[in-house]
Amino acid sequence: MPMQPWFADAKLGIFIHYGIYAVDGWAESWSFYTGEVTHERYMKQLDRFTAARYDPTGWAELFARVGARYAVLTTKHHDGVALWDTGHRGLDVVRDTPAGRDLVTGFVDALREQDLKVGLYYSHSDWNHPDYPSIRHVRPGEPPSPFSHAEPGKEDPVAWERYLAHRDGQVGELVDRFRPDLLWFDGEWERTEDQWRMRELAELVLAGNPDTVLNARMLSHGDYATPEQGVPLHAPDGPWELCLTINDSWSYRPTDHDHKSVRQLVRYFTETIGMGGNLLLDVGPMEDGTIPAEQVERLEGLGAWIAKHADAVYGTVAGLPAGHHYGPSTLSADRRTLYLTCFDAPRDAVSIRGLRNAVRRVSVLGTGTELGHHITGGLDEVPGVTWIDAPASADLDEYATVLAVELDGELDLYRGAGRD
Repeated sequence: MPMQPWFADAKLGIFIHYGIYAVDGWAESWSFYTGEVTHERYMKQLDRFTAARYDPTGWAELFARVGARYAVLTTKHHDGVALWDTGHRGLDVVRDTPAGRDLVTGFVDALREQDLKVGLYYSHSDWNHPDYPSIRHVRPGEPPSPFSHAEPGKEDPVAWERYLAHRDGQVGELVDRFRPDLLWFDGEWERTEDQWRMRELAELVLAGNPDTVLNARMLSHGDYATPEQGVPLHAPDGPWELCLTINDSWSYRPTDHDHKSVRQLVRYFTETIGMGGNLLLDVGPMEDGTIPAEQVERLEGLGAWIAKHADAVYGTVAGLPAGHHYGPSTLSADRRTLYLTCFDAPRDAVSIRGLRNAVRRVSVLGTGTELGHHITGGLDEVPGVTWIDAPASADLDEYATVLAVELDGELDLYRGAGRD
């Protein structure tokens, strides 16, 4: 299936890691797997998960306001606790927590009310399901874990088949009930593609909703790449998104105060879209469903920057390759306007190297101020350098200034080594 066109122009999505782990602020699932906390203590959080102030309408309004075009909710993390009323019983917040209700339906309805695309996260792995640790872990040499794989000589292929039926049943529910625009799978590293039966799972999803976008954790059946926590030095092949936390944690951790600044988030965002990707920015709601104020503040700061520079964000594609401009850039869909991002105040001029096009006009996005420009050098097929006058201090943005460079035709770049 061809990639759904909405994804490439979404630019910003919101990732939500929400589950029982928010009660005591432990790392989602991993905290008991690695021994940060005992399994018993982790699971005791079921008794105190209330979602008392869970307001998916408020979430969706916030996400839309800051310029996101999709959001992805963790419907079931590696701990196996489902956030919806699943008929394929393991653990779920409807029956096993004081929340006592389905939390996915309201999320889906609220996003669609705001015309946002619906993404649902689902972990292939389930470290609480009795049938899950029934075959060997895919990574030999790792310390054995009773949560993830069978001990040598104790494999149980029949139990594994039961687990796959459980997983397929839950995924089928998500597809049939919610018809998500995107399914964000995780946990794929614990088995091989054949063990997971990825082809059959992809067929199940697409039979129920053929327009569903699948991430790369469906392995060879994924539609796009999902690097985490660091902007890649070169763009992955094909569509992609960068998954990024606002602080250092995916879920709510009250001890983690290392929040990225709005300026840093603008830098991550512009570098990502400048290479043709989306930024999937994560929030970790507290146990009651409230998104922490520090995270709301960062979202709104990024959103204000996006609103001011929307022409350089939506309806654009990846901009100049590295070396043509000292900073990220985007290019309008008709390939006739370059948008240059400047993180620091230019002292004298902003340059573009290798530009064959004549420049019709340069202006500061957000203020409209026109800037002068001229060309120096160039020989035969090697173009000179295009110099753009530095904007005045009144035209500089607090976080990143964007210059709109209107060209005389579609972008034409010189990529050679120069005249011998």
